[in-house]
Amino acid sequence: MKRPTDRRTVLKTAGAAAVAAVARPVAAQSIDIRGVVTFEGGALIPEGHLEIYLEDPAIRNGARRRAAQTRIRSDGGSKTVAFSLSPLASSTASPTLRIVARLERADGWLVARGSMQFEAGPPVSVTLNTVMY
Repeated sequence: MKRPTDRRTVLKTAGAAAVAAVARPVAAQSIDIRGVVTFEGGALIPEGHLEIYLEDPAIRNGARRRAAQTRIRSDGGSKTVAFSLSPLASSTASPTLRIVARLERADGWLVARGSMQFEAGPPVSVTLNTVMY
């Protein structure tokens, strides 16, 4: 004989479903992008401010075009600079997303720039190339 479903069983099932629904999106948002920036030819990265950001060229609105960014000071004495970005999970789904690194002097002049297509998973490596004026 089949036992009738009581109120406690229904509440347990609903509670378990609610916890599972809330836990899944939280785990999806913890995507961190880690990588390094190097200078062309393996040279030392010049002194300046290194700005690293995610950019989606498919978005025309300038304010929404950058998904995440970080700014690091380069002292001119290292060949690599490590970085970490924490974008929203929805922004990493775009197939046109790229990682851009810009090195500017203290007076605002652009010294070098590099970019690469974003691929989820492995650490990324962006190479800075000297800007010619």
